[in-house]
Amino acid sequence: MARQLYTTAFLHLATLLFISRTFSAVRFPPQPTPTNDLDFIRSSCNATLYPDVCFTSLAGYASAVQDNPAKLAKLAIGVSLSRAKHTARYLSKLSRTAASAAVHDCVSNVGDAVEQMHGSLQQLREMNHHRQGAPAFRFQMSNVQTWMSAALTDEETCTDGVTEEMEDGDTKTAVCERVGDVKRFTSNALALVNTYANNGA
Repeated sequence: MARQLYTTAFLHLATLLFISRTFSAVRFPPQPTPTNDLDFIRSSCNATLYPDVCFTSLAGYASAVQDNPAKLAKLAIGVSLSRAKHTARYLSKLSRTAASAAVHDCVSNVGDAVEQMHGSLQQLREMNHHRQGAPAFRFQMSNVQTWMSAALTDEETCTDGVTEEMEDGDTKTAVCERVGDVKRFTSNALALVNTYANNGA
């Protein structure tokens, strides 16, 4: 009887070891990472002047955007607006110590750009996503395009003035770099808005 119990226990143990080794030998393939959302961001950014900047700044939101061009346009404007606000604060602080008319003009220019982008974002947020008709959609998107284009012009006016009027130095370099960065983001946002306007109606 004892020998029978020992044999039964041994068989159970051997069976468990076999099962364990069998599972350890199986190589379960890793779950594929979804790439459709990232592909949409990448392909959309390829239509911009600065695709690398575009993709790097927007890729982290791919799962929220998915393949929705309206969400992508709003996101791009929001990212551009955030950077413009940050630069506007920098310029405002700089203008208190810099005796340059160009810097003071930049405060106004970039401030206007912020307002234009804010208006664009607000318009997109208020748009009827079910769209009652293509004419209404085109009218609303025309406003967004106009405001974003105006924002880019304001930023270019700033850098043009600094380039022409300021002497070379750290301040000039810093202003041009910071506003130049905002210009790239604004340009990309405008390109994505244009794509949405052309294809969304």
